[in-house]
Order: sequence, then C-alpha cells, then structure tokens
Amino acid sequence: MNQSSSTSSLSAIGVIAVAALSICLACTGCKDVPRHAEDPASASAPAPTPTPAPPPSQQAATQSLSPSAQDLIVCFGDSLTAGFGTDPGESYPDVLQQLLDARGYHYHVVNAGISGDTTKDGLDRIQRVIARHPQLVVLEFGGNDGLRGLPLEQTQANLATMIQQLQQSGAQVALAGITLPPDYGPDYIKKFDAMYPALAKKYHLHFLPFLLKNVYGVPGDMQSDNTHATAQGNKQVALNIEQLIQPLLKH
Repeated sequence: MNQSSSTSSLSAIGVIAVAALSICLACTGCKDVPRHAEDPASASAPAPTPTPAPPPSQQAATQSLSPSAQDLIVCFGDSLTAGFGTDPGESYPDVLQQLLDARGYHYHVVNAGISGDTTKDGLDRIQRVIARHPQLVVLEFGGNDGLRGLPLEQTQANLATMIQQLQQSGAQVALAGITLPPDYGPDYIKKFDAMYPALAKKYHLHFLPFLLKNVYGVPGDMQSDNTHATAQGNKQVALNIEQLIQPLLKH
C-alpha cells in the first residue's frame, strides 16, 4: 500500500472513531465515565494535591527542633509541677519551655507532674520516666508526704531510690525542695526540710531549697489555698528552675 492510500485509510478510521465517540456520549447523556468501584471515596472528593517538600535548609531546621531530635527535660513531681489550679499552658514546665526556647536552647520539656502524688507514687512510675531516656530530670516530690504526716524516713528513702535509678539510667538530676506550713510543728518541719540538702549532698545534685522561692507570700503569686502558685507565680517558679538547671544545659 502506498503512502497516499495509507493516509486516506487512517483518516477514514479517525472519522469513524469520532462518530462512534459522539454516539456514545449522546447515549450516556454526556456523563463522566464511572470511577473504579474500589475507590468509592474518589467519587465525592477531588484527588489531593501533593504538598511540595520544604527546601533542605527548612527540613534540617524542622528536624533539629523536633522533640525526637531535642534533648529531653522531664519535670517530675506532684501538683506543684502539674500546674494544679491553672489553665493548660500555665504550669511552670510550660513556662520553662518558653524560656529555654527564647534563650536559644533546643530542649523539649515534658510535664510529668500528677496532682496528689506522694514519693511512693513517684517511685511507682519512675520507670516510665526512665523509658523516655531524659537528659535531665527536675525532681520535685515530698509535699504530699509531709501534708499527710507520713514517716519522713520512708519519704527520704523513696526520694533516694528515685535519684539512684535516674542516675543509673544516665539522666542528670536536679532536686527541688519544698517545705510545710508552720502548723505542722517546728520539729517535724525541721526534719522535713533537712531531707533535701542531705540528698543533694549525698548524690551531688544541683539543688533548689524551696521551689516557691520569691513566690510564696507574694500578692497574686499564690492561689487561695496558699499552697499552689498561680499562673503569674509559675512564671517565677520557671525562672527558679531555669537558674537551677542552667549549669547543666548545653547550646
């Protein structure tokens, strides 16, 4: 077959194909061809537009600031750590995160405070903290033991065991102390207060004698129960903790 005949044949086939397609569309009312049955959702939703990947520099920045890439600081304690009586985002660990971010540190702060916890409760969940492989743990327990009049020997032993287990895991430990209201009697309070410096000396810890330093007794910084800091007070508590752990931080 010569080239002229071939071209004529192809043109004829094209005309027939166009005519057949026109008849088909007319019979179906110009509806779209049905989608595959195995993809029912695609009939009602448009296909998603792929999100372009960020440039390499932005990817690196995101990775360096992600929790998995940051050193972990766990604030481990009771209601004073949990932020009892304040709104979400107003606990001292929340404010501490903001302070560290503003100062250029790349740490991820986790609030592991539970209201009402005693040192025994803390000891019961210490392995959950260790499992997160923190670089630093701020340990704050004992207030509920004292308020319940629990044996101080056991309280101190529980704190010591938590410190030992954290240090054995490779975590650095900073200890935050607390005290009791004066109506608990001077003898009991004296023994209670003495626990914290004794533990700090024995285990070579950075130590804050009183978590509520420059907060307790300051108008607007304490809640009506005279035990827990307000949102305003937690800002100062966060500053106290930042000063406590600053020698342990790295840029």
